[in-house]
Amino acid sequence: MMNMQKMMKQVQKMQTDMARVQEELKSKTVEGAAGGGVVKVVANGHLEVSSVTIAPEAVDPEDVEMLQDLVLAAVNEALRKAQEMAAAEMARVTGGMNIPGLPNLF
Repeated sequence: MMNMQKMMKQVQKMQTDMARVQEELKSKTVEGAAGGGVVKVVANGHLEVSSVTIAPEAVDPEDVEMLQDLVLAAVNEALRKAQEMAAAEMARVTGGMNIPGLPNLF
């Protein structure tokens, strides 16, 4: 019976830690860039884009398609980095265990 109580305490601690990490991920950010940094995108650990910065030299009215491609590449890089960051933070809490029922952010 003691082992069960100990396990339940560990599970409760893990749940508390996971909730804390989820909250912290709101304020942790990563940056994706494209075109040598002329387009930059910042995203948080909840996979929300918080800013897009486009350098003036990236804007060419004759080649809007290139700018669209750069923005898309930067967004995808930022979101990929945010997923990796969130997965790494959660792995620290769960010890890398795959826990059924966890929200799948990744």
